[in-house]
Amino acid sequence: MFASAVAILRARIPSTMRNVSTHSGKGISAVLQKNPDDIVITFAKRTAMGKYRKGQFRDIPVDEMMQALLKATFEKTKLDPAKLDDICVGTCHPPSPMYSSRAAALASGIPHDVPISTVNRLCSSGLMAIRNIAHAIQSGEISMGMAIGVENMTLKQVSNSLWYSNPNLRAALVLHLLLLNPWTKFPGLTTASNPWVGRLKWSLKPINVSRQKQDEYALISHTRATKAMATGIFSQEIIPVEIRGTVISVDDTIRPGVTMEMLSGLKPVFQEWGDAATTAGNASGIGDGAALCILTTRERAEKENMEILGKWVGSAVVGVEPRYMGIGPIAAIPKVLTQVGLTKDDIDIYEINEAFASQFAYCVEELGISMDKINPNGGAIAVTHPLGMTGVRQVVTGLTELRRRDKKLLCTSMCVGSGMGAAGIFVNEAQPFCQAKL
Repeated sequence: MFASAVAILRARIPSTMRNVSTHSGKGISAVLQKNPDDIVITFAKRTAMGKYRKGQFRDIPVDEMMQALLKATFEKTKLDPAKLDDICVGTCHPPSPMYSSRAAALASGIPHDVPISTVNRLCSSGLMAIRNIAHAIQSGEISMGMAIGVENMTLKQVSNSLWYSNPNLRAALVLHLLLLNPWTKFPGLTTASNPWVGRLKWSLKPINVSRQKQDEYALISHTRATKAMATGIFSQEIIPVEIRGTVISVDDTIRPGVTMEMLSGLKPVFQEWGDAATTAGNASGIGDGAALCILTTRERAEKENMEILGKWVGSAVVGVEPRYMGIGPIAAIPKVLTQVGLTKDDIDIYEINEAFASQFAYCVEELGISMDKINPNGGAIAVTHPLGMTGVRQVVTGLTELRRRDKKLLCTSMCVGSGMGAAGIFVNEAQPFCQAKL
């Protein structure tokens, strides 16, 4: 059944040009071509990330995080915020995301006549924010906008009264939270007491990735992230923010010194399953953070002497069988590549979200992409996965790495809770760091 589900996904990959940048030509030459109405990225940065409950954002709500990021952005870019035509925020867990986002914008000095919206498509929310702004520019409704991805997983709120009084809501929340963080503990939650726990086991079992392989992929992520932090690589994509008198500029989520012995010694969650293999070391971390991109047309960027970092080419969103929700990239990546006429070998760097080592390993091997091209500075297993932030963070990280390497093409992708997947294609156009005036 699982193999047939994957086959169906592949058969549905279209040759249409929906969700693609302004010009209809396909292939690498068309993708790299520069046209006045291209949607370009003129600024892309992220905050440092914070650990769940014990990290540097543990008591900082999302509106305060966004305000600090926006303030730092305007100070760095010297952009007049009144020039923004629209803002879209990708976020999942704030109790009132629209009000939080609007409050942050106004508090940062953005005029009241600049509108704002929010989007929630779980782990792809940040990428959807970029997509929404890109589409608005593409349609001619706006000429400059900002896409933000933000999440404070520490402060996410679940109503206790609803949690205990409504069994259907509780079951849905349990499945969602377990898919994200399977080591989370819930009162009285066992396979016997809640069928959704068994559903989670069912969703992961067909992937059939051994515990050793999961730990091997996790070790790659931890090792690469540790090296990136030690060598200052992450400092090139992080913009320091000041909150409550403290400057935050370094991730506190990365765990140096992780070894295979340490990973293999961790106990799996829900051990009553018998063959459980997911641990706190080989699944994405829970964390807090924010990232943003400023987008406009090439014509306007050049007219106003704005630095062009990259170009948005296209995006794709897919649905998959919910019980196999982790396989979304297997369908999303070929779909977006087909839309723009690229092959997987044309891409220089892939940023594929590491929700779990099991689904990540399966996707990597099913797609047939070398790990030399994927998450070169580690992924969510090591750096953490604030849901709304991740889709923008991947673009910030990927474009910065392409700039370091003086390479061109980036593909980002993630699985999405409830059975979906998303992917995007971007082009690096920034000067290599050694040539740029930083």
